[in-house]
Amino acid sequence: MLSGLGKSLFGQPAGVPQARGKRKRLWFADAGFSIIAIFVALIFFFPIYWAVSNSLRAPADTFTVAGLGVPFIDFTPTLENWISQISTPEAHNAFGNSLIISVCSVLIALALGLPAAYALARFRFKRIKNKDLTIWFLSQRVLPPVATAVPFFIVFSSLDMLDTHAALILVNATFILPFVVVIVRQTFQDLPIELEEAALVDGGSHFVAFFRVAIPLALPAIAASALIMFAFAWNEYLFAVILTIKESATMPVHIAGGVDSRGVQFWFVAVRSLIAMVPPVLIALFAQRYIVRGLTLGAVKG
Repeated sequence: MLSGLGKSLFGQPAGVPQARGKRKRLWFADAGFSIIAIFVALIFFFPIYWAVSNSLRAPADTFTVAGLGVPFIDFTPTLENWISQISTPEAHNAFGNSLIISVCSVLIALALGLPAAYALARFRFKRIKNKDLTIWFLSQRVLPPVATAVPFFIVFSSLDMLDTHAALILVNATFILPFVVVIVRQTFQDLPIELEEAALVDGGSHFVAFFRVAIPLALPAIAASALIMFAFAWNEYLFAVILTIKESATMPVHIAGGVDSRGVQFWFVAVRSLIAMVPPVLIALFAQRYIVRGLTLGAVKG
């Protein structure tokens, strides 16, 4: 009799319908979140689809094709825009300039930022507190770049450095430096200090502990910060359009050059935008393991 009280009319435990109802609610919740995620992904991927579609259209099809512009359905795709842009010397020059400026800016930022991050993590400054120094580095990102555009232009003009790689490298390195300081500083703080103390006991200096112990352990965070800095330097437009004229023009300036007296050449802008996306995407794909580990390092402690 007592065991039968816990049974339903069909001989199942009384808790089974509740468990099924809970699983059903969870299924609906997962389905709802999945639909929302797909909708958000479509919003973010639509500009890429727009660029691909327009890059395959003839100039006349850009203004006449209606709907979603699906190739082979709404229009006949062509590679003339790609061939034209890839064979253009200006495109080669802009791509090479962006690559040189971005890579050199990241290397300079790493060379200056890694020692600063290590010093803020392992030493205590008396005259200026570590917290204040960190906030000062962060303030470089809060500062609007346009507020420094005119001073930079005057300085580099007086030094005869306009339209040179060096000018853009120095400016970009200045504004991306806070990323490596803030990200890697936290990583250095989360590393066991006993490993560095062991190196000091064995006769090594702080430089040995920094280069042979701290940096190898912090490589994931360094890779993550390097990718973030590369993306910012690669996409920098304001200083590139102010400090360059022709010889050192970067990809963002080259993309903006698709506007002429006749209007926006959407087919060329689309091709240039897709070409500009290639290096950051490839770097992110090859380094995603280090990026995820670097950005999450120290997030969970136990």
